[in-house]
Amino acid sequence: MNKTHKHLVAGKPSQYEVVINANSNGDVCTINNPLPVVNVGSSNNIDLAAGNLEGYSHINKFGFTGTDINGAATIWDNAGTTAVYPYVAASTITATGSNTNDDTKTVRVIGLDQNYLPLEETIIVGGVASTSQFVRVFRAQMVSSLNTVDVSITQSSTVVAKILAGNSQTLMAVYTVPAGKTAYLLEFAGSVDKANVGVKFRLIARDFDVSDGTFAIKGLWGTQGGNPVVYRYPVPLVFTEKSDIRVDVVTAATCGCGAIFDIVLVDNP
Repeated sequence: MNKTHKHLVAGKPSQYEVVINANSNGDVCTINNPLPVVNVGSSNNIDLAAGNLEGYSHINKFGFTGTDINGAATIWDNAGTTAVYPYVAASTITATGSNTNDDTKTVRVIGLDQNYLPLEETIIVGGVASTSQFVRVFRAQMVSSLNTVDVSITQSSTVVAKILAGNSQTLMAVYTVPAGKTAYLLEFAGSVDKANVGVKFRLIARDFDVSDGTFAIKGLWGTQGGNPVVYRYPVPLVFTEKSDIRVDVVTAATCGCGAIFDIVLVDNP
């Protein structure tokens, strides 16, 4: 049987996980090529990061609680006891500093528009609202210079992202899958900055078509003594377009918590 395929990277051979289906007589019926093999340290990882794999992209989400927490919280810069990340209806955004020292500096906000398509806009701290409406915000970073005070990104009077003083970028273990994409989550890591504190990390998600907005737990890890948690999925978790994904924690005492997860995005057929 002769088979041909288009290389994902021009002039380079492609690696595939190949699934061969056979009927009861042993005849080959179909050959399916799912995700390209992407091993740690492989050349495919470099091509993926460089944007050379057609129809594939990668996002690394990393977050840290903006203050020591004691109880339940989402891992993001505006965290605190019982602080859960808010999901606000599509609206314009503004950037405001905790004082006027950073006014006139510029900040790039990254998220999704009301159609859940990727959206970026650069706005001025202390300036007017964005021209576009965001339905999700999952990253913001200073453009002109480092921020010397906390800068809050606000939608309808609700803080949806915060850049802590001196960080120049948000730390948000929060993400929403864009329309037209399927997300494959490859790896999770969690960390604690204090010893002898028990912590539970909760990877949760909700599908876009869940009418009651309920998040379902996708992974639960416990640790103590400041020990990190790392889990690499031998088979990636799959999230459909417009799914919300985030990491929450429950701590037994005051501590700071971080989380990282890696996702490969694949264009839907």
